[in-house]
Amino acid sequence: MKHLTKRLDWLTTLVPFLCILFLCILFIAFPEDSSSVLGSIRFFLGDQFGSFYLLMGLGALFCSLYAAFSRFGSIRLGGKSPRYSNLQWGSMMFTAGLAADILFYSLCEWMLYAGEPHISDMGSVQDWASVYPLFHWGPIPWSFYIILAVAFGFMLHVRKRNRQKYSEACRPVLGKRVDGALGRIIDLTAVFALLAGTATTFSLATPLLSMALSRVTGIPETPAFTIAILIAICIVYTMAVYFGMKGVARLASSCVGLFFVLLAYFFFGGGEMRYIVETGLTSLGNLSQNFIPLATWTDALRTSSFPQNWTIFYWAYWMVWCVATPFFIGSISQGRTIRQTVLGGYFFGLSGTFTSFIILGNYGLSLQMHGRLDLMAIYVQSQNLYEAIMAVFETMPFAKAGFLLLALTMIAFYATSFDALTMVASSYSYHSLDEKQEPDRFIKLFWAVTLMLLPIALIFSENSMNNLQTVSIIAAFPISFIILLIIWSFFKDAGSYLNETKK
Repeated sequence: MKHLTKRLDWLTTLVPFLCILFLCILFIAFPEDSSSVLGSIRFFLGDQFGSFYLLMGLGALFCSLYAAFSRFGSIRLGGKSPRYSNLQWGSMMFTAGLAADILFYSLCEWMLYAGEPHISDMGSVQDWASVYPLFHWGPIPWSFYIILAVAFGFMLHVRKRNRQKYSEACRPVLGKRVDGALGRIIDLTAVFALLAGTATTFSLATPLLSMALSRVTGIPETPAFTIAILIAICIVYTMAVYFGMKGVARLASSCVGLFFVLLAYFFFGGGEMRYIVETGLTSLGNLSQNFIPLATWTDALRTSSFPQNWTIFYWAYWMVWCVATPFFIGSISQGRTIRQTVLGGYFFGLSGTFTSFIILGNYGLSLQMHGRLDLMAIYVQSQNLYEAIMAVFETMPFAKAGFLLLALTMIAFYATSFDALTMVASSYSYHSLDEKQEPDRFIKLFWAVTLMLLPIALIFSENSMNNLQTVSIIAAFPISFIILLIIWSFFKDAGSYLNETKK
């Protein structure tokens, strides 16, 4: 234990956690004032720096494709062959990158856009409400993960660096300065964003999980019931991460299996197979034809502020999640070339994401457009997306079985996502960690519990969860500059590596 404590980076581990804890106390003590201040900062960043976020998205997409199809694509990320099969690798990457949010948004995101004036300006709800979910969860968000996964994979498996931190990835550009105050600032910012993003993920999907289990069991929805669910999730993913990467791989495979059973339940059991397929094809066509206009529209006159409210919000939130997920993807990509990592990442990421939105989202849209159920009226009257989602499930045969399937799939998604986060956060706690070495089990257990404590505390104050989500969006602004440094460092270091191997 004494040897372990000497290896730990206590500053990077504890300071961001204490900062988040302090913010939570402020949010609970001064809810209105804190909401006002944070809302003003968030509006300023989105309104004044919106173009920067949009350019970051396009830049990440271009850099990932350039890395795949240029001379860098042939670089193998260590080893002679992949450590995991394609299915295992794709399953872990897909489940680690999305958490249970994908189920929540797949079922309801079209409703968020259907009432927007901008959708009416573009055409009809039928043509466009199903396009924006594919755009906001499509190539650009995944490009943030993929280009950084390549950079971290190169750092870990090719250069064999044993400091698994954001600052170390900047070493080719910053040099020895990453060992000083600048490196500390980079790492503290990264862990702060990781904790904020992790805590707020539960604010979106946990009420849906609680509501679904309540409908199955008949137990009333209370904070105690929700906390019990979170503790159960914590036990599942703690057991998996305790047994290392083998446990994570098995849980990810189980999660993907449940996910596709849920999709099949809606696709074959909902009676809207033709509509789902045809609307999905139309959405993919509209996305392909209008991708660049969608990715560059800034609404300079602020006629609707649609990109500020939605596109820029999504890009920022995905950037915050880039602190952990790309590290995990990079670590499991050993043995693959950069080209295989990029193209495989897009294949598994986009195929799973698009299938989810096309089946789950278009089923709900079909209920609205065919007049079977006025979901928009339910949403507008209740101002509660969860009630609308429950109404969607109640149109399905064996609705209680559907609720149970949804709950099991969400628990599996949460568990696999937090497995990945725990592994990365545990690595961050060390001054150095060899490529093939996993963090100590006690450190993994510490992070497994820590990552769950904040969400449990925040259940009692919805405003605090919303405020913390805004904090994570604001944290994306400094994170974006660190991402630029990492990408620059990767291309510089990879170029040097290719020149060295030629000799």
